[in-house]
Order: sequence, then structure tokens, then C-alpha cells
Amino acid sequence: MTSRLSLFKRASRWGGALMLGAGLSMGQAQAADQELLNSSYDIARELFSAYNELFVENWKEQTGKSVEIKQSHAGSSRQAQAIIQGLRADVVTYNQVTDVDILHERGNLIPEDWRDRLPNASSPYYSTMAFLVRKGNPKNIQNWDDLARADVSSVLPNPKTSGNGRYTYLAALAYAQKTFGGDQAAIDNYLRTFLGNVAVFDTGGRGATTTFVERGIGDVLLTFESEVNNIAAENPDYEVVVPKISFLAEFPVTWVDRSVKHNGTEELAKAYLEGLYSEEAQRLIAGFYYRVHDEKVKAEFADRFPELELVAVEQIGGSWENVMKEHFASGGKLDQLQRR
Repeated sequence: MTSRLSLFKRASRWGGALMLGAGLSMGQAQAADQELLNSSYDIARELFSAYNELFVENWKEQTGKSVEIKQSHAGSSRQAQAIIQGLRADVVTYNQVTDVDILHERGNLIPEDWRDRLPNASSPYYSTMAFLVRKGNPKNIQNWDDLARADVSSVLPNPKTSGNGRYTYLAALAYAQKTFGGDQAAIDNYLRTFLGNVAVFDTGGRGATTTFVERGIGDVLLTFESEVNNIAAENPDYEVVVPKISFLAEFPVTWVDRSVKHNGTEELAKAYLEGLYSEEAQRLIAGFYYRVHDEKVKAEFADRFPELELVAVEQIGGSWENVMKEHFASGGKLDQLQRR
């Protein structure tokens, strides 16, 4: 039986490797021809550890040059703020569009039309929100309505600091809107109860996973479908529940223009992100339980991903700009619902 902590021990080993680059020894890292810094979201450590190894090998074959890839991981909103405050990351691989937009809006570090520079609005893969429950699903948690029951407590990242948390909140909102229609009082009542049942709001996705798995808090972990599947694949003490309706979670990427010009890494940074769209990388990404756009790879991994209704932000609030102002700004709907 897989150890309860094996996933996190493996993550720690990978995290240590990332400090040196993609699978390089210290000596090799020091001798690398080029360096690249990827600023990414909290639970992407394992994915990019694997992708970095693939890219380093391919880049060496194509150019004859070695590259050291460094990683920085935290809640995506925090990561964006770090870049605005001076972190010279060459690329960002985030989990929410607004955390990339802010690099233009507050720092003019990237152009306004950054989404047009790569396919699928610069989102090489996507996911949705799902539930991780303990073996046997003792509370019989099947859908969003169960998360408002008096006997169910949940764990999720804080929507104020994590794109992961915002996606979860919006997924619950999508369920409520479909269930209660135009009855705003009923929608608010559901969301108020849902939020009131949260045992811990962690600052990021991996912190929420640690709280649920290592500390044993809560009846259900709410996070990305990829995260819950990877945990369940490692540990038979947990099961995955994918609700019938959830939120479309896109994963936007871009190179940071000001940084790559300063660092002399523009060609490398573009190749790093373009490589995420290759069939080889899409297959690797799907292996980590992310949904991908490549049709051949989608067919190969179809049995991993149950069909469900994915609701886009435009269906909920018109645009990310509107949703951020209405729900997540100081004094917005989220704050109002959490007042005691």
C-alpha cells in the first residue's frame, strides 16, 4: 500500500531537483549555456519538473546548448505580484487569466494582446474543479449541494490569494445559478452556507492538499481535477468525485517581454512555451490528469476524463474583469457572504 505521505515525499524530491534545474546535477547546472526562470502556480511542481526534463533534452538536440530551468511556485496571484515587484521571471505558467493580465495592467511587462501569441488563447491545457474524499466516501459527497450540508466540512485555497480558490468559488456559483435560476437570495444563501462549511482556507492549492491529507482536516478537498487524481493514483485511501457541473479552468502562459529582453532569453522562452503544445508534451500533461487540446492525445486519454458541463466565466459574470470586481474585490460578494 502506498504511504499516506508518499506523494509529498516525491514532491519534495522533485522540488529539490528544481532548485538545480531540470534533472541536472550541481556541476551541470553551473555549466549550463542558458538559464530560464518559470514562475508558476502552487501545485504545478511535479508537472513542470517532468516537462523541464523533456524540454532540456529536446533543446539540447535542437540547438546543442544546455539549459538550466529554475522554478518558482506559490499561489498565482502572489507570483504575479512578485514579478511586478521585480522578480525577473522569463515565463509565467499560471492558472488564471487575470494573474497574467495584471502584468500588463500594473507593470506594462507584457503587451495587452498577449493571449493572441499562442494557440487556444495562450492556454495549452485546461482543467476543472473536483472533490477528493476519503476511501468509501463516508459522507456520500456527490455534488455541490452536499457541500452545504451541516455534517460536511471542506478544505480549499483562499479565493483572495489563489486562482485555484477563485475557480472553486465560481464552480459553486455556477452550480447555484443553474439550480436556483434567477433567485438571487437562494444563490446567496447556498454560497454563504458553502463558505461557512470551509474548515480551512489555505493560501494556495498545495497548502490545501497538505491540510487535508497530512493534517486530516475536513471531509473533502476542493481543488483541481488534476490534483485530486494524482493524489488518488498514489494513495488508495482517497477517491475522486467529479461533479456534473463545474468551472472551466484555463491555464494561461506567456513570456515576460521585459524580462526576456533584459535576460537575453526571448528565443528560449518562446520555445519553452511553444513546446507545451507539442504532441509529446500534451501526452505528458494528460498523464498528469490535465485536459488537453490535442485531438489525438485527447482520444488516448478519454477514459480518464468524465464528461461534465464546464461553465466559462462569460456565462457567470460576463468577463473576468466583472467577476473580479463583483466577487473578489475588497467589500465584494465574497466578503459580504463571509460576514458573520
